[in-house]
Amino acid sequence: MSGKLEQSKKDGAHALLASMVGEWRGVARTWFEPGKLADESPIAGSTRLVLDGLFLLHEYEGALQDAPMKGIAIIGYSLAEQQWQVSWIDSVHNGTRIMHSKGQTPFSLAKKGSDPLSVIGSYPAGEGPDWGWRTTLELRGRDNLVITHYNITPDGEESIGVEIDYKRVV
Repeated sequence: MSGKLEQSKKDGAHALLASMVGEWRGVARTWFEPGKLADESPIAGSTRLVLDGLFLLHEYEGALQDAPMKGIAIIGYSLAEQQWQVSWIDSVHNGTRIMHSKGQTPFSLAKKGSDPLSVIGSYPAGEGPDWGWRTTLELRGRDNLVITHYNITPDGEESIGVEIDYKRVV
């Protein structure tokens, strides 16, 4: 293991990922239009380190408007690129597509809690240009993990799409 990775696992980005490991329960809120809450449902998630602590695997189950929903995200930090990276799949939002997102949130800001881990991807929105999809992960204290997804129009307007507010149970 490289010295940089060893240090990151000790007190860097990989240590931050390790601090998010656990079993989680909470509520998922979904908006299809800005300012109009469309759904609020229970959600259960599990996070664990994989590949010797290189990545955080997030698996979750819940419902969206009474329809079952499952998903998986792999979250990592590329030391070479100094960049957060996420690959996300789920049974409702993405169909058969894998969404890849990346971001430039400096680890130092995410560590201090002044700026959550943040990545941006995109998705096709029918006819016309793709829309952006920004995801943030924020550990608000040891036992509260908030994952927020924002829609970004082709014109750059951003509005909340999904918020998962987890409490650690294990």
